[in-house]
Amino acid sequence: MSRLIAPALDILAVVIFALVGRRSHAHGITLTGVLETAAPFVCGTAAGWLLASLTLDASPRTWQFGAVVVVATVVIGMLLRRLAASGTAPSFIIVATIFLAVTMLGWRLIAKLMA
Repeated sequence: MSRLIAPALDILAVVIFALVGRRSHAHGITLTGVLETAAPFVCGTAAGWLLASLTLDASPRTWQFGAVVVVATVVIGMLLRRLAASGTAPSFIIVATIFLAVTMLGWRLIAKLMA
């Protein structure tokens, strides 16, 4: 069970990002809408987990692992949004990067401080 907490927290960060974004842009909070917004970033998060797991000799709770996940989440998420003709404005990329870095690295910092 504890093996699922770290990826679940990263996915939760993406879902919260989608919820906040949809609410702040008055797109409505529906399950379909949130999943549509979150899906490209969830794919990026999964890819980041795979990449970090294969290339790093570090725990998923380390900042190094988290950094790989953040970068993959943003890069792949934005590429998939671009392929789907969704918005990838520079301001959106900046906001997404900051939000996801703060949340995905933030829970890792909190976990480290609590250990």
